[in-house]
Amino acid sequence: MSAEATVLYDAPGPKARVRNNIIAVVFVAIVVAIAAYVIIVLADNGQLDSEKWSPFLKGTTWTTYVLPGLWGTLKAAIVSIILAMILGSVLGIGRLSDHRWVRLISGAFTEVFRAIPVLILMIFAYYLFADYAIFPSSQLAFAAVVTGLTLYNGSVIAEILRSGIQSLPRGQSEAAVSLGLRKSQTMRIILLPQAITAMLPALISQMVIALKDSALGYIIGYIEVVRSSLQSASYYGNYLPVLIVVAIVMIVINFGLSSLATYIEGRVRSGRRGGNTATTEELELGATEPLPGLK
Repeated sequence: MSAEATVLYDAPGPKARVRNNIIAVVFVAIVVAIAAYVIIVLADNGQLDSEKWSPFLKGTTWTTYVLPGLWGTLKAAIVSIILAMILGSVLGIGRLSDHRWVRLISGAFTEVFRAIPVLILMIFAYYLFADYAIFPSSQLAFAAVVTGLTLYNGSVIAEILRSGIQSLPRGQSEAAVSLGLRKSQTMRIILLPQAITAMLPALISQMVIALKDSALGYIIGYIEVVRSSLQSASYYGNYLPVLIVVAIVMIVINFGLSSLATYIEGRVRSGRRGGNTATTEELELGATEPLPGLK
């Protein structure tokens, strides 16, 4: 086996490399052909005419439609993410509780709301709040969107945190017990920070999902970026350009969140490598040493 061979497969030979290059070129050519075809069709239907895109050069289009809708999307996403993190932490820790009834309640809550689609949760919350006048009519749609996103994403985050905590070495918990820490202290000081760090990419991905799912509030009348942009499209008659611009805006925001997650994860990991954080073995060794004055 050559030095370039990997664990999963052998390095391709000259013929295989030529074949792979041909496949790559053909694939790129097909993609370019499809893109060209789409552009030609759009041009033939007048979707690339300047008057379809000129409204985006007007400040009123952004201040009246796009930006207020974008603020509605971000507002619902931010509030629901904060509440979902709190709910997910409570449920995730509850599923690891020593008390059986706490585990059962947390597990049932998590499994039920994780299995219900977000849109159904929003619609149910909307009519529930409307029937009992829990929120004023002006905030009814916002409250329903936040409730649906919080219940669903909180349940998913609970599973993420639980998986992260259970993935940590058991020696850390055992060392904390030997040092006299209570379970709540062990969870708060040792386990939970490490679990959040380890599962940070998954947590950020769930935040991106919450941001995208906020667009479902369109069904119950919530003013978010899709609904407000479609109002602009109905006024100017440029539905396709509006949807393309909205898609670009959402891609930029989601890409920014993903890049932020990667940056934070890299900073945290490099900080731990460069810091003086005690390892599990060091904690266990320190726990077995006699205290001063007890020799």
